[in-house]
Amino acid sequence: MTIMDAVARTGGGTGRTSRPRKSKAGWNLLGLLVFVTAGFPVYWMLNTAFKPAKDAIDPDPSLLPTGLTLSNFSRALDIADFWGPVGRSLIVSLSVVAIGVVVGTLAALAISRFAFRGRKIVIVGILAVQMVPLVAMIIPVFLLLNDLDQYDKLSGLIITYLTFILPFTVWTLRGFIVNIPKELEEAAMVDGCSPTGAFLRVVFPLLAPGMVATSVYAFIQAWNEYLYALMLLSQKNQTATVWLGNFTTKHGTEYAPMMAGSTMMAVPIVVLFLLVQRKMAAGLTAGAVKG
Repeated sequence: MTIMDAVARTGGGTGRTSRPRKSKAGWNLLGLLVFVTAGFPVYWMLNTAFKPAKDAIDPDPSLLPTGLTLSNFSRALDIADFWGPVGRSLIVSLSVVAIGVVVGTLAALAISRFAFRGRKIVIVGILAVQMVPLVAMIIPVFLLLNDLDQYDKLSGLIITYLTFILPFTVWTLRGFIVNIPKELEEAAMVDGCSPTGAFLRVVFPLLAPGMVATSVYAFIQAWNEYLYALMLLSQKNQTATVWLGNFTTKHGTEYAPMMAGSTMMAVPIVVLFLLVQRKMAAGLTAGAVKG
């Protein structure tokens, strides 16, 4: 066998290793492009929040910071009550998360572990509810809350948010529970646990990452929601997202203070994500693996 034959059989020496390297470089470039595309609005918000107000309305803006100032944050805090809307948003979001996770877990457990008549109809109904546009339900929700004396109340807004967060919570947690082998619960009951004890001691710890991931999603949805908060609450009970509308007046929009207010609003989401990022990453991957 000649040297040329040996090289031909091995694929030309480095030909096979160069292709994976080129492919990896292409995926890295694509990932970098996605990161820049998704991160640029956040960078622009921070850049505008810390730049002088006159530079925020410059027709020829600079991509790099031209100056740093905290006056926009002072203006954002002075233009209207800030801590009141933020506190109300926290109350609504945390209540939605707490109620949604408890009710969603019990509903997902019933759908996953118990066979009952109409089970498939319930599952299809959960999917169908998520397909209804939120805008289409504004008038019915308004009339219903008005009849129940829940208009312009945080409790009414919490109930409204649960209507479109619970279906997602139930459907997501069902996927996690289905991937937990039922034999683990049966083994625990053989060892003397009751069905409730088997769930709390065996299923619940394995379900924790999925519950964390679902809770973060529910919190973000409730925290960032604008349309229903605007329609169902008066100005004295407005939430943080509606509060940002105070920067738009008949004289124009104060973009720099608005971006400062948006930056302060993003802090709770960032802090929450930093606290639960490990559990959230585990939950996002666990639901896709068959147990």
